[in-house]
Amino acid sequence: MGWIVAVIAVMAAVAAAMRSYGSARSEQLALAHAELTERQMKAAEARTAALVDEIRQLAHKRIPAAAVALSHPSAQVPGLREAAEVDGDAARLLTEAVQAARTAVIEERQRVDAAARAAMRGTSAKIQSLLNQSQQLLHELQHEYDDPRILQLDFRNELALRRTQSTAVLCDAWPGLARQNSPLVEIVLGAQSRVAGYERIKVANHLREERLALAARAAEPLAIALAELLANATAYSHPDTDVTVTIQQSGGRGAFLVVDDAGIGMDEDALDRARALLAGPSEVLLTELGDPPQTGFAVVGRLVVQYGFHCHIEASPFGGMRTILRVPAHLLTVLKEDRTLSALAPTPVSAHPAAAEPDAPAPPAQDPPQAAAPAEPAGLPSRRRRAPKPAAVASTAPAAAPAAGQMPRTPEQAESSWAALQQGTLNGRSVAGRAPAPDSDGHDHLGDQDDQGDDET
Repeated sequence: MGWIVAVIAVMAAVAAAMRSYGSARSEQLALAHAELTERQMKAAEARTAALVDEIRQLAHKRIPAAAVALSHPSAQVPGLREAAEVDGDAARLLTEAVQAARTAVIEERQRVDAAARAAMRGTSAKIQSLLNQSQQLLHELQHEYDDPRILQLDFRNELALRRTQSTAVLCDAWPGLARQNSPLVEIVLGAQSRVAGYERIKVANHLREERLALAARAAEPLAIALAELLANATAYSHPDTDVTVTIQQSGGRGAFLVVDDAGIGMDEDALDRARALLAGPSEVLLTELGDPPQTGFAVVGRLVVQYGFHCHIEASPFGGMRTILRVPAHLLTVLKEDRTLSALAPTPVSAHPAAAEPDAPAPPAQDPPQAAAPAEPAGLPSRRRRAPKPAAVASTAPAAAPAAGQMPRTPEQAESSWAALQQGTLNGRSVAGRAPAPDSDGHDHLGDQDDQGDDET
């Protein structure tokens, strides 16, 4: 019986040990589960805090930065702060929120900009109509009153008209002025007259064809574009420096208007932005032009797209900027001879030598006999009997050649030469004993002939 009791005791001890081991294990499992639960709770709290931080950054930094980047592409848009703490779905949703906000901002800006363009387009049309009426009235006053203040008022009206016209073009309106085929030189002069510093602008005409003109539909747009470039050049250069405009003609590429200034120049970022605007982007928002808006290059870019011009800007050898405005050949034409050019238009630099070389030999053979024939009034036998007549004609021919050649006579030289001829005529008649009456007739006739020769020269 004793061994039975011993077995029972052993079994009881084993059972107690098992129960103790099970209790310990249960406690360990419970402790491990509690620790796991605590870690999970802490991780969830960390993820929640990270997500809250990301949402806060989304609201305060990422979405505003994305909106700023629409106007300034170089602006940095921050990403997720702690990507490891945010799961894939949350990170994707945050990125989609930024894209949705960007799209919403773009659509709203386009809607607001379209409304602003429509309002400015209507207002510009009304203001432009009133300024045109004022300009017509000022022109009438200029013919009635000799007051320089009227000219100043007319010029300021022209400046206001240019600003209004540029605003209208920027808002997709037509220039508001219809022209005929216009000489390229006169278009440059018209653009010069619309700029505040017009007296600093020097025009150099290097056209091979003096009557080179622009088609009617592109005449006023070119004047607007060139006026904006000239206004920019004069505004950003010293008042004591000149702004040069060179008009050049190319064989098959059209004509070039080169504007050089000695201004402050541009840094690389400003130059890149200017080139982007001059290239004629598909859309330029008014809110992207600064405060106050700098519309010059944007207006030129709009006209470049609409009429086929080409504009390039680069550093100028004069220290400022050089802007090259190219007019394509299909927009150019040549005016007929019956069209009179403006008296203010500068003549081509290469026109005088080219015209003088083929025509120089002709006048000595024809002009001297025509000039000498009226100098011999009918009924003077003493003049016909004089032997030195051929020598006088020969001495007159060299004097007439320079008058029709490259060295035109001045009024003083013409007066001196005709006075010498008249004095010689008087001396010859006094020797022949003639009456002075025909002398006065011959004097008047010679004077008329002199005026005519000066006009031709």
